[in-house]
Amino acid sequence: MNGAAMHALATRLWPIARSLTGPGFRESLAIIAETAGPMEMHRWPTGEQVLDWQVPDEWAIREAWIRGPGGEVVIDFADHNLHVLGYSEPIHRTLPLEELQGHLHSIPEQPTAIPYVTSYYRRRWGFCLAHAVRERLVDGDYEVYIDADLGPGHVEVGEVVIEGGEREVLFSTYCCHPSMANNELSGPVIAAHLAAAVRARPSRRHTYRFLFLPETIGSICYLARFGERLRERLAAGYVITCAGDRGALTYKRSRRGDSLADRVAEHVLRGSEHQVIDFFPLGSDERQFCSPGFNLPVGSLMRTRYGTYPEYHTSLDDLSFITPEALGDTLEKYVAIVGALEANDTLASAEPYGEPQLGKRGLYPTLGGPRAVEQAVSDMMWLLNLCDGTQDLVAVAERAGRPLAELAPIAERLIEAGLLLRA
Repeated sequence: MNGAAMHALATRLWPIARSLTGPGFRESLAIIAETAGPMEMHRWPTGEQVLDWQVPDEWAIREAWIRGPGGEVVIDFADHNLHVLGYSEPIHRTLPLEELQGHLHSIPEQPTAIPYVTSYYRRRWGFCLAHAVRERLVDGDYEVYIDADLGPGHVEVGEVVIEGGEREVLFSTYCCHPSMANNELSGPVIAAHLAAAVRARPSRRHTYRFLFLPETIGSICYLARFGERLRERLAAGYVITCAGDRGALTYKRSRRGDSLADRVAEHVLRGSEHQVIDFFPLGSDERQFCSPGFNLPVGSLMRTRYGTYPEYHTSLDDLSFITPEALGDTLEKYVAIVGALEANDTLASAEPYGEPQLGKRGLYPTLGGPRAVEQAVSDMMWLLNLCDGTQDLVAVAERAGRPLAELAPIAERLIEAGLLLRA
């Protein structure tokens, strides 16, 4: 499902130097909006207090490099935008290798990987490089240069709203990491195509909000301004991240553990290879949406969980690490989640005592027939027995061991026949 198109979009976004703020973030959102649809930008100025946090400075980087003792370039931001520590302040000076080592970051256990390192809330500068390259640096003086701006600006959040009913569904993803494919780009490209799929639906019972934000500070800013609205209207929400690798699907429950978001996601995943994990207060923005005072029904459907694969937060998380097939499969599951949320309802029997007669209403076959007919009768019996106004169709489908997508049209037939009523 649109796997090739999503991988192509990731490839287009790949070289952009993104961070929490700045021109790379805005450029990325403009490209994403071409697929996701009209996007409103919300802004919070540097220094604004948002809950217990403060909006940081804005950062823009243009050029950065290190020249060795012989004048050769040993690290160049132009080669890979992970080479510079995120939010590095500008610098141009010459210093000996011994002093330079305190500003270098590498991973001895992964000698070919460039690590992803940031310093958003403390002024410093630095470079990231493969450990194998670091070990080849020779004694002598090194010229270091970072051409960057770090000063007052804005944190921004892009929001795509697709109108429907009063109850809302939230999909949130982040666009603040530089060139990493699974941890960064898989989320935005799936969210963009999911927004297009939701917009293409002929009707919608829910309003859908898609957030494209800088991780952590973006969701905190959004909650500070719009959290009360989410508390009042949100039916279900999901954080989309790490969603394009070859691993099996993973669903992380909301803090509530049994919210509609959790029940629908787990229902959709039945029959496919997956694992379900309970909420824990680390990870991506689900920890903000599920934080004290909000405790929103927000889970996260991903593939291999962040922090559990060796390529995570390194240059090894490249475009070859995500596949069109995996992106398409994840999108398919999110589209199925939307379908289940749209189909879900709470119904009550119009004949509250006993089993109603289906034959006189033309709903019961007069002759035994194919297996499909027998299944339809079984589905009607489950619906008529369990729909008593106290549980929704997701619960009925789980109890019956049947896909909600197949029960929903049969429930509509029973509503048309006057046997079920919307509670």
